[in-house]
Amino acid sequence: MQKAPQPLVSAAICTRNRPDKIARAVESVLANTFPNFDLMVIDQSASDETERIVRRIAERDARVRYERMSKSGASRARNLAIATTTGQYIACTDDDCIVPADWIENIVKAFEEQRDGELLYGQVLPAHPDGDGEALTPMLRIHRPERLDRVNGFRIFGMTANFAARRSVFERTGMFDEVLGAGGRLKSGEDFDLAYRAYRRNAVILLRPEVTVRHDGRREREEWPALLRGYGFGDGAFYLKHARCRDPYAAWLGAKAFLLTSAKFIVKAALGRRPAEIHYLSGFVQGVMGGLKFGVDRTTLLYTDETRA
Repeated sequence: MQKAPQPLVSAAICTRNRPDKIARAVESVLANTFPNFDLMVIDQSASDETERIVRRIAERDARVRYERMSKSGASRARNLAIATTTGQYIACTDDDCIVPADWIENIVKAFEEQRDGELLYGQVLPAHPDGDGEALTPMLRIHRPERLDRVNGFRIFGMTANFAARRSVFERTGMFDEVLGAGGRLKSGEDFDLAYRAYRRNAVILLRPEVTVRHDGRREREEWPALLRGYGFGDGAFYLKHARCRDPYAAWLGAKAFLLTSAKFIVKAALGRRPAEIHYLSGFVQGVMGGLKFGVDRTTLLYTDETRA
């Protein structure tokens, strides 16, 4: 009996000003053993160095497509990738990540095993864990397979550095909120926001530890305060948006996140430590205030792209 054709997977890498890392990220995706995929690279770099690198790779591998964007914003770039590809599944990673050869295969297996799963988050592990690498690299561990939904329970979770989706989910939930996310005016939180909107539309979110990427994104200690403020800023703006959309559960989740982080700060301060949580908390408050400057659409659950007077 002839095997059924494998579904097409559209992989995407969004990049900005990392010509030193983009080739390795692209080549790691192209080394995947899954037989039916293409790769879209969305470039928002200030120079044309990344374009030259990617176009050289595309000349020898027809699976690679390149798009240049003049406007910045990771959410905007991912939305372009979603809109201009055709794969049944979409798999996203970042320009400072390295994926293993079975990355796409494991994504497809997870979706085929759980056919009601619509979003998937995998592990993001340090590319260089030795020394302080594990402590200083943004990462996401998943210890066992889970389903997040209205039956099994939900929590805010995920990193778009290792993210996949059925194309059909975007028809129900909408795409990434372009006001949120790296390079956007509200800095981050687009991954949590998409997962929460999917949950609101009764989607099943899969957490799969076998779907891994390695993150070559170490931040030195002096960089972490700004990074944490950015995370807090996006989270505050994300929770605020849904609270303004008259969602009491989102308001409760936001209050819980703020209070739990505040409790950690108080305990560490009482023990005489320097609690890093203060940076997240200050960013969270700034994100709430920043989110109030934008309108919200209670139908789409997205920020409107216009500031309020």
